[in-house]
Amino acid sequence: MSDPVPTPPETRSREGLHEQTVARLNNQDAQTAAGFEAYPYSFPRTHSAAELLAAHPGSELKPLESGQTWPAEQYALAGRIMSFRHMGGAAFADLQDQSGTVQVYFGKKVTEQFAASKNIDLGDILGVSGTPFVTRSGQLTLEVHTWQPLVKSLHPLPSKFHGLQDDELRARRRYVDLMINPQSRAVFQTRAAVVRHIRRFLDERGFMEVEGPTLQTVPGGTEAKPFKTHHNALDHEFSLRISLELYLKRLLVGGFERVYEIGRNYRNEGVDRTHNPEFTMLEAYFAYGDYNDMMVLVETLLNSLVVAIKGESKLTYQGRELDFSLPFRRLDFVTALKEEAKLDFDPLDLSLLRVWSDEHHPEHRKTPDYKLLDKLGGEYVEPRLQNPTFLTDMPLVISPLVKAHRSREGLAERADLYVAGFELAPIYSELNDALDQRARFEAQTARRDAGDDEAHEQDEDFLLALEYGMPPTAGMGMGIDRLTMILADRDSIRDVLLFPLLRPEAKSGE
Repeated sequence: MSDPVPTPPETRSREGLHEQTVARLNNQDAQTAAGFEAYPYSFPRTHSAAELLAAHPGSELKPLESGQTWPAEQYALAGRIMSFRHMGGAAFADLQDQSGTVQVYFGKKVTEQFAASKNIDLGDILGVSGTPFVTRSGQLTLEVHTWQPLVKSLHPLPSKFHGLQDDELRARRRYVDLMINPQSRAVFQTRAAVVRHIRRFLDERGFMEVEGPTLQTVPGGTEAKPFKTHHNALDHEFSLRISLELYLKRLLVGGFERVYEIGRNYRNEGVDRTHNPEFTMLEAYFAYGDYNDMMVLVETLLNSLVVAIKGESKLTYQGRELDFSLPFRRLDFVTALKEEAKLDFDPLDLSLLRVWSDEHHPEHRKTPDYKLLDKLGGEYVEPRLQNPTFLTDMPLVISPLVKAHRSREGLAERADLYVAGFELAPIYSELNDALDQRARFEAQTARRDAGDDEAHEQDEDFLLALEYGMPPTAGMGMGIDRLTMILADRDSIRDVLLFPLLRPEAKSGE
């Protein structure tokens, strides 16, 4: 069967369209009538805007005098028209592609189909071919000899002076935000550079990148409420993963000694400055190390990353200088909580902590005893950790997958890295005692039965894997989105996610 023939643009119904859209379609019709194809399939671009600008960085091209011939060097560029100034027999436009923006010149005497250039609208994507010159004001410009409309933009662009001011609209119409805001494009270029650097750093140290399943029978690796979905063919309920951890540890059991994954996690939780239900994590594990070894790896990684992106080990985040020089600070969790909350007792005594919390923080009366330490640490300690700081030796009761501290009762060999007041990377000496892990899972199951729907589920297959034997292992997880917030100097996670989760727009009339 042959492909259906596309409906010619001029025959498509325009009933109900906005008047500006109709005007733009009329301009497209005028260009089609002039012999242009409305939606060509390709354009033979030879250079980007940046390559043209780089080829002529100085003033070797002089302003043209009357009667001067044009150089033979030809450039073919393609991009979106961001400004257009038509002045009778001449027109100037700014053409933008991914690499940058260059000025282009249409002239009645030198540009083919010049008359049809009057039907160019802001936002249109064009292909242009011509030769470079420098205007009398000193601006490198491409004189257009031939051009081709590639697609008509059916909507006007936001004002270049005001742009998209509403943060939610910027996130909801990210394609427009990227189109008109070079600062937004820079954020996501930074994010891509961050991921490239991390991959290169770990690959050079013998780590292997792997992929675990996104759909899981038992979501595990942390305490969080998962998203549920039903698989029709298997007639079974699955969960979107909340962590990468347990399947990476299975690979340690299988004999791979250094593995990492950069992937999406999904947690059915609220949305705030540092949380989005869908987010990207780096998790890395290596055999025969502990949390001390992993802290060294993480601080070395982040120091090299900041130097690579910023050119030095210091950066400015939200007006505050952060110093990623080595080594990062180590701060004992229990000592810090006791000092900052001005406690006159051991915070690990949960019965005393409950009495104190009920008196000073009645809003936490419904918080389970074992989560009080985490809650109070979040209020008294974490906001004060601006420069990179490892908060070490966290409570064992909130660390179900971590080895008990080798010399401090009630604590775990866990260090949480904080930067700018929020957690960036938890680091562990991983629990590899299968019987101990089973007992902890059973305690978590009891909490689930008591109503804690974030408690860890019991994963029998993971327990079976541990019974085969996992070597001593150092592990860590790092939030790529939060890391990008710091390096791109953005205050909200929504600004570093191309498409953050948003409430669906209301239908007309709602």
